[in-house]
Amino acid sequence: MAHILVVGAGIVGVSTAIWLQRAGQHVTLIDKAGPASGTSFGNAGVLAAGAIIPVTTPGLWKKAPFMVFDKDSPLFLRWRYLPRLVPFLSSYLRKCNDQDVSHYAKGMLPLIYDTVQQHRSLAEGTPAQAYIKYADYCFGYDSEAGFAADKASWALREDFGLEFVAESGEDYARTDPLYEGKFHTVVRCKHHGMVSDPGAYVKALADHFTEEGGELIIAEVDDVGQAKDGRPEVVTSEGRLAGDKLVLTAGAWSRPLLEGLGLKVPLESERGYHLELMNPERYPVNPMMVAAGKFAVTPMNGRIRCAGVVEFGGLRAGPQLPPRHMLKSRVKELFSGLAFEGYEEWMGHRPALTDSLPMLGQVAADKDIFTAFGHQHLGLTGGAKTGRIMAGLLTADPVNLDMAPYRPGRF
Repeated sequence: MAHILVVGAGIVGVSTAIWLQRAGQHVTLIDKAGPASGTSFGNAGVLAAGAIIPVTTPGLWKKAPFMVFDKDSPLFLRWRYLPRLVPFLSSYLRKCNDQDVSHYAKGMLPLIYDTVQQHRSLAEGTPAQAYIKYADYCFGYDSEAGFAADKASWALREDFGLEFVAESGEDYARTDPLYEGKFHTVVRCKHHGMVSDPGAYVKALADHFTEEGGELIIAEVDDVGQAKDGRPEVVTSEGRLAGDKLVLTAGAWSRPLLEGLGLKVPLESERGYHLELMNPERYPVNPMMVAAGKFAVTPMNGRIRCAGVVEFGGLRAGPQLPPRHMLKSRVKELFSGLAFEGYEEWMGHRPALTDSLPMLGQVAADKDIFTAFGHQHLGLTGGAKTGRIMAGLLTADPVNLDMAPYRPGRF
């Protein structure tokens, strides 16, 4: 039995801790605020098995400068942060081409195509399993032109064997009257799912971990390195802690911790927002991506969550008004006739690398330090399987997957 430290208690960290525990390891999970206190609390809740299209689609580099000046666009930039952002953006936007989109699709698909089954395996026998639901993931287009603009993305999904069905907005409204008159075309992606309360789900998994003997420490992690005996070590607000191996699953906060090990990581926070309609009189049937506003609408326990927006502004600044106003305006327009009790708002940090693929693997051959972060919009979707993969890597249990696209040293 090895003592393994896992830094970060979002879905990736909690999943990694559970699968390591099931493999017979002694695991200590460390987080600054507790399980699901960040992005794993506020995500859209969709288990997006076919989400193989990155944000950096061909042509984005041309449109992006105009989008950041359009208050109705889902892309925002905090201007005072721009000088620090330029190196990241220059590499990020160079990926807006067919070759890199295909590379992303090939790399992401193995991590997410069976997401519902992976989450069910992770949560089996725990209270967390009650939050996992099968559902179509739908894309709603308000015009024929909007649907046509995404033609290449749907063709790529078809090439990779993903199943979806396009139907008229009128036909879809028979399934879900809440969207009557809202869309010209709706595409229903099959074999998908959702989590009805992401924060409660991850907390339930973390409770299972501790009930089975796992250790949870709430402390700020200031540094990651090696102790005098060569073992991995974390420096926390509660003192130093060493283990036999360490996995860094700290999401958007991972970069400074790796810089102390000499690893340069082109990682930025892709800030996202959600707006919740509390106790609505009706709920949608399925999760829906509203294509025109690039936000997802998901029916959850006691509310409808509308989550999306891409904002680059770093980790320190609080929520900004323009993204909140844009999202609220779009949601009001979509649900103009729906009664509900009030709004709740949230902002969080998605970890985005310049190639949009997560960083999974061993930092260096002479260090027992591993990374598992950078899933961008797909932390929840890929989190259960990522934890299983990481447990295999750390326990020398063969992983039937080419890990080259995710290797930490690829930059």
